[in-house]
Amino acid sequence: MGEEVSDLGRYSDPALFILVSLAGGEKHGYAMMEDIEATCGVRLGPGTLYGALSRLERRGLVEPLVSEERRKPYRITAAGASALGRRLREIEGFARAGLGRLATA
Repeated sequence: MGEEVSDLGRYSDPALFILVSLAGGEKHGYAMMEDIEATCGVRLGPGTLYGALSRLERRGLVEPLVSEERRKPYRITAAGASALGRRLREIEGFARAGLGRLATA
């Protein structure tokens, strides 16, 4: 997909949390909520999680996996991993700039 990282736009926080969670391996919704809370200190509600998953899936950044169980696992796609890497590097650069400014204040 030709989507730019900035296209995560208004949903960047839940989308970013989900992509980071799935970068650690495939997970179903409840496992993602638990992982996001443990990793990021944020508890996403089911509506927020599944709404963001749906948007990420439409953009080709995550994909559902076939499961014989009731729970549907998801995994990050190559496009999703690439977008996540670019977004995290942007955040890292922003944080470095901000910390540098604070150090000189």
